[in-house]
Amino acid sequence: MNPFSTHAPRSLRGVIWMAMAVVVAAGGLAVASLLPEGNPLHASAFVVSLAGKYLSYAMLALAVDLVWGFAGILTLGHAAFFALGGYAMGMYLMREIGARGVYGNADLPDFMIFLSWKNLPWYWWGSEHFAWAAVLVVAVPGLLAGVFGWLAFRSRVSGVYLSIITQALTYALMLAFFQNGLGFGGNNGLTDFKDILGADLHAPLTRAVLLLVTGLLLAASLLAARFVVGSRFGNLLVAVRDAESRTRFLGYRPEQAKLLVWVFSAMIAGLGGALYVTQVGIINPGEFAPANSIESVIWVAVGGRGTLCGAVLGAILVNLGKTLFTAWLPEFWLYGLGLLFIGTTLFLPNGLMGLWRHARKAPPEEVTPEVADTQGDEA
Repeated sequence: MNPFSTHAPRSLRGVIWMAMAVVVAAGGLAVASLLPEGNPLHASAFVVSLAGKYLSYAMLALAVDLVWGFAGILTLGHAAFFALGGYAMGMYLMREIGARGVYGNADLPDFMIFLSWKNLPWYWWGSEHFAWAAVLVVAVPGLLAGVFGWLAFRSRVSGVYLSIITQALTYALMLAFFQNGLGFGGNNGLTDFKDILGADLHAPLTRAVLLLVTGLLLAASLLAARFVVGSRFGNLLVAVRDAESRTRFLGYRPEQAKLLVWVFSAMIAGLGGALYVTQVGIINPGEFAPANSIESVIWVAVGGRGTLCGAVLGAILVNLGKTLFTAWLPEFWLYGLGLLFIGTTLFLPNGLMGLWRHARKAPPEEVTPEVADTQGDEA
């Protein structure tokens, strides 16, 4: 008997609608930013930058939902992949400054001259080319995720132990990037960016284009994630999540399925980090902080784990709430975030997407089917 239930997934339409909403919202805000300042529909540079940051965070949340919601891997270290993608793009943006830096050196970034570096480190080679930087944005997080995942999943590390190890990974990277000798700006990180592909980063048109590109790439990532989890491979992921031992007895290799989705999610997170840097204008070791990874888990929980759309929605709403809350009572934000997570766990275990389904009085559904109880069927 087939161990998987056979009902067809019904969430494709919702994912398409969410992707369209993201693109339309990003495009509309981009157009509004190009209107004259006196126009009541004008969007300021601050609003555009903030929106771009929210969409970048949504990509991180989507990556977390892939591994937590569909493979059952509670990651507390995905901020590491987000930050690595950001640093890869930051390297290109630093080289793009050229001789316009404080020290007027076209070959070395200002911070390297300040620290008496004589030559560019080998891992900076080629970083002046956007195409190479784009490759590094996804390749570096993917490679690290591949090595880490191969070691962890091959050893069958799971549950809270795996969560602790992922947290240790991002914390170790944070400490390493704080070191000036590593060649990434130390505590200050990489900043003072000026151009991207020859376009002024601070120009309204450039900001508008970056916001639209971020919306398009988020929509593409959302559709790609839906394609993955809606496939037979997605069925396997849910089987691993719900009954890993039974899946292994059926002849599948759960560690391989986990590794593949782990690497894929890391690449999405790295892409989000790169887009984040172009709009925020800085990347420093603080982005590796374990607290950032924990926050991304909260975004997914609030939006709805295992729904994809919920991860995007949760990231945007929680960060919008953070912006408003910290403007009024900044010292109480962490308490508010903790209460939000506790309240979600107790009263909204399925997140906002679960509440929406309940309001529509629709039956619970997932992108991928649950593993059926074969013993119960046989009985």
